[in-house]
Amino acid sequence: MDKISAFKAYDVRGKVPSELNSDLAYKIGRAVVKYLNAKSIVIGRDVRKSSPELSESLTKGITDAGSNVYDLGLCGTEMIYFGTPFLNADGGIMITASHNPPEYNGLKFVKKGSVPMGYDTGLSDIEKMVLQNSIGELSPTKGDVIQKEIMEDFIGSLQKFYDSRKIKNFKVVVNAGNGCVGPALDALEEFLPVKMIKVFHEPDSNFPNGVPNPLLPENRQPTIDAIKKHKADLGVAWDGDYDRCFFFDENGNFIEGYYIVGLLAKSILKNFPNEKIVHDPRLTWNTLDEVSKAGGEAIVSKSGHAFIKQKMREVNSIYGGEMSAHHYFRDNYYSDSGLIPFLLILQLMTEENSKLSDLVGEMVKAFPCSGEINSTVSTPLEKINLLRTRYGNGIIDELDGLSVEFDSWRFNVRMSNTEPLLRLNVESRNDEKLMQEKTDELLNLIRN
Repeated sequence: MDKISAFKAYDVRGKVPSELNSDLAYKIGRAVVKYLNAKSIVIGRDVRKSSPELSESLTKGITDAGSNVYDLGLCGTEMIYFGTPFLNADGGIMITASHNPPEYNGLKFVKKGSVPMGYDTGLSDIEKMVLQNSIGELSPTKGDVIQKEIMEDFIGSLQKFYDSRKIKNFKVVVNAGNGCVGPALDALEEFLPVKMIKVFHEPDSNFPNGVPNPLLPENRQPTIDAIKKHKADLGVAWDGDYDRCFFFDENGNFIEGYYIVGLLAKSILKNFPNEKIVHDPRLTWNTLDEVSKAGGEAIVSKSGHAFIKQKMREVNSIYGGEMSAHHYFRDNYYSDSGLIPFLLILQLMTEENSKLSDLVGEMVKAFPCSGEINSTVSTPLEKINLLRTRYGNGIIDELDGLSVEFDSWRFNVRMSNTEPLLRLNVESRNDEKLMQEKTDELLNLIRN
């Protein structure tokens, strides 16, 4: 066997216990210490039922290899991104499967300084060590387990991104989805003048209201209902490990992550003009337009956190955004955050004295988009080749899947890393009808 199914492009993830279990977690713990030559590793976990057991085994592996463990307990992924440099640790591991169904769990890794660790940057080596049972000798002196409470420091670190004096006393629906963000919102609340209306606030491993994944339309209704009931100014919902947040306007309309990238770029460039903004290639025209108007420089990168973070480091970018609702900040160790966008949007709404619907309304009109549409396809590569031929008279770019651009519309189609799926995004210039026609046309070619 030369492959472990749980090892993916950006993390280790799979069903528990068939793909990810205590035995594998223990071996990974040993291997990570050897690979990083670590003296200390920060770990934390999400609310899933399998997380405490995986945490225990991972901790045993790390300490058996002679490294100390700083255990943050229940936390969000961005607390690992913060905690690893804050505690000057040699690496960090978050136990989470984010928005996956309850039977899944996973491990996300960072190196010293919260540099990401994906399959091409360390995980393949760890996989090989586990497969070959070369995970290092047991250390004669075991590492210590140190329980760390860093919530106060973490919330304090967010204050460099916003000015609470520049935020109105908005009424905001916050939907934690019974994931991990509730305690962080409680800690943040005392620093903000807003009134939080809390939905599914308590962490609950049973996920009584469904898995926290606001990208699923059926999961959005509770947020929409609460906005309408309380006449709120804004709604925000988070995924399970709260490294992503999703916005709803005061009418309960879900805002595509694509337009949030443009808004955040605008917000940041107001205070930091001439900076570089990194974005993914799936949907681009609105981002290019907003960055240009705000005096910044837009730089495209392949999708995925490892690529975006690497590109941001290369060009010293202040902010990077993906339409999938991952938002990265240079002053946050180039890491993604689900809380900083929330704070920046509150501040932008105040500064512009505008409702969220007004802030995004012009963007949606100027650059209507399809949102990402997935199609299960048995031969995805063949379909991409078909589209390349069919639309060969457009400007073709293959940085990430296939992007084709015409004067009045463009599309990107790319394969999933993990499933036999094609992911399609289409946008137009100020022509919703054309965008819809082209979306239907492409889907017909992809699916038939």
